[in-house]
Amino acid sequence: MIAAILAFLVLLPGAWLDARAAGALSDADQACLGCHGSEGLKKKLASKETLSLHVQGKAFANSVHAAIGCAGCHAEVDLAKHPSDRKIESAREYSVAQAGVCKTCHEDKFKLYEGSIHAVLVRDGNAGAPVCTDCHSPHEVSPKAVYETMASVPCKQCHVEIFNAYAGSMHGKARSASSKSGAPLCSDCHRAHDVKAVAVGDIPRTACLVCHADALDAHRKWLPNAGLHFETVSCPVCHAPTAQRRVDLMLIDSGTQKRVTEQHGIPQFESRARAADTQGKGLDAMALWNLLKTFNTEGMDGRTTLRGRLEVRTGAEAHQLADKTKAISDCNICHREGSAAFQSVTVSVAGPDGRPVRYGASKEVLSSVISVDSVSGFYAIGATRIKILDILLLLALFSGIAVPAGHLAMKYAFRLYLKRVEAEKASASAQAEAQPSSGDRPQGGDATK
Repeated sequence: MIAAILAFLVLLPGAWLDARAAGALSDADQACLGCHGSEGLKKKLASKETLSLHVQGKAFANSVHAAIGCAGCHAEVDLAKHPSDRKIESAREYSVAQAGVCKTCHEDKFKLYEGSIHAVLVRDGNAGAPVCTDCHSPHEVSPKAVYETMASVPCKQCHVEIFNAYAGSMHGKARSASSKSGAPLCSDCHRAHDVKAVAVGDIPRTACLVCHADALDAHRKWLPNAGLHFETVSCPVCHAPTAQRRVDLMLIDSGTQKRVTEQHGIPQFESRARAADTQGKGLDAMALWNLLKTFNTEGMDGRTTLRGRLEVRTGAEAHQLADKTKAISDCNICHREGSAAFQSVTVSVAGPDGRPVRYGASKEVLSSVISVDSVSGFYAIGATRIKILDILLLLALFSGIAVPAGHLAMKYAFRLYLKRVEAEKASASAQAEAQPSSGDRPQGGDATK
C-alpha cells in the first residue's frame, strides 16, 4: 500500500503538468488526466501482457475527440467505482471491443469497414488485422487532412515494403514533392475504410482508370489489340519495368463470370490441386485438366473455366510505377519465343477473404493441346510465339473457312449439274418431236404410183 502511494506521488507531478497543458479540456477531462496523464500508467492483463493507460494530455486536447471528452468513448466508466477490477483477457481483445464504440458516432464508416478485407481478417482471428484504433490512435485522432500526407498515412505501419516501393514510384515522388500534386496516396486507390483485396476482378485496372480515363484511347494510337491488352494485362506489367512477371490462370465460374471463391472452412482448391499434382512439381497439362474436371462435377460440365492474366509477381512490384517515358513499349519484350513473362505460371481462386490462393503450374500448360483453353482468353495469333498454338489456330481458321467455302462450292456444282441434266432432257425431247411419226410414212411400193 505504501509503495503504491509513493508511486502515485512520484507520478503525480508529471500528470498534473500534462493536465495543465491540456487547459482547453473540461474539468472532468482534466480530472481524468490527473491519473491517466502519468507516463508508465498501465494495467496487467490475464494474458500476462500490460495495457498502457497513459494519455498525453496535450495531444488529446488537440485531437478531434477533445470536443466529446473522455466520457464520449468511455461512458461505461463509473467514477464512483473507478478504478475498477475489470478483467481484460488481452490487449487485442480490448482493442477489438473498443473499436465497436466508434460505431456510435461513425456508423457510415463502420459499415464500410465491416465489408473490408481488414474486417474479414479480424473475424477470421488474424491478430495483425487492423481495427479502428490501429489506424486512428483514439486519444490523438487528427483531422482527415493529416492522414492524407506521406508522413502520417497509417497504411505504412503494416505495409512497410509496399509503402517503400510506392514512395520510390512516380506517384510517391510527386506526392512527396507537393501534397497538391494530385498524385494518389494509398486511400485514393484502395479506399480508406472499405479496403478490398486488390487482386480480385478488375479492381487494379479500375483504380488506374479513375485518374487515367483516356488511357485506352491513348494506347489505341500505337498499341495493337489495345482493348485485349487492357483486359488481360495488368497496368504494372508495362509501367513497372523492373518487375518480374507471370501468367495467372484464374478459375472462373462461366455462369457468373466471376472468380471461383473458396468457402470458409472448406479449402478445396489447394487439396484438389495437390491431389492432381501427383509428382509435387507443379500442375502439368494433364494435372490441370484433371483439376478442372473436379470442379466441373456432374451437371456442371464446362461451368468452371480458365481465364489468363499477365501480372507482376508481388504487391510491392505493383507499386513500383515508373514515369510513362520509362514504361515498356517494346512489344518484343513479351512477344518473343521464350519470353520471361511466360516462364512463371500459377493457377488461382479467390480465398474466403478475397485474396488469391495460388498453386504453381509448369509453363508447358500454356502450349499444350490439352490445356489450349488456358490461354484462349488472352491469346492472339503470334502473340506468345508459342508455335503449336499458332498452328492450331491457323488450322481452326482454315477449317472455319474451308467448311463453308466447300459447302458453297458443292451447292454451286450441284446447281450446274441440275441445269445440265435439265438441258439434256429438253434437247432429247426436242429431237423426239422433230422426227416424223409412223403414220406419215409410205407403206411399201412406189410413192409415185
